[in-house]
Amino acid sequence: MGVRSPATPAVRGGIMLKLSRLSARSRFILNILVTVASLLLCTFLSLMRLPGMEILGIAPNWLLIWLVSWSLHRSCLDSVVAGLAIGAIQDNLTSNYPSHIMVFGLIGFLTSRLHRQRYVKEELIAVVLIVFAMTLISDGAIAFQYYLQGGKNLADLWLDYQRIGLTSALLSSLWTPLVYYPLQQWWRQFSDL
Repeated sequence: MGVRSPATPAVRGGIMLKLSRLSARSRFILNILVTVASLLLCTFLSLMRLPGMEILGIAPNWLLIWLVSWSLHRSCLDSVVAGLAIGAIQDNLTSNYPSHIMVFGLIGFLTSRLHRQRYVKEELIAVVLIVFAMTLISDGAIAFQYYLQGGKNLADLWLDYQRIGLTSALLSSLWTPLVYYPLQQWWRQFSDL
């Protein structure tokens, strides 16, 4: 009867009690470290192809999931700057054409505007749907850049986009809770301090 599970509020409260003992500067630095570490983890996951995480050779877009999670509670400017930085990271991981920089900047802006307009509440299913839609927009913008380059005809490009876009959107939305929920819990607890 006296044994508590690790998920009880008393344990979480104990962690928050220890965090509240830190100075404001230490909490700020800790928050930055956790945020950057989560971004680095998503970057490393983007490089890996773990069993069960891909379908048809397509993996979740971990950086986009992180960007949507970040942008839901930030200003438009913060979200666009984060999107541009993450797009630069994605371009460095892959190739610089088609560019991800403007695409991720757009995703950050759109996600932030969705939350600002109160179209979205903080329900997990809403976030999953946002990731699904933003992945489709992102892949569509990338496909449009390929079309502008002139390498493929429009019919072949449309077939590839359907396969890649829908698979990536499905996988990204399914893996969203793995990134979104812990980060939102962390940022919510930090804002409560």
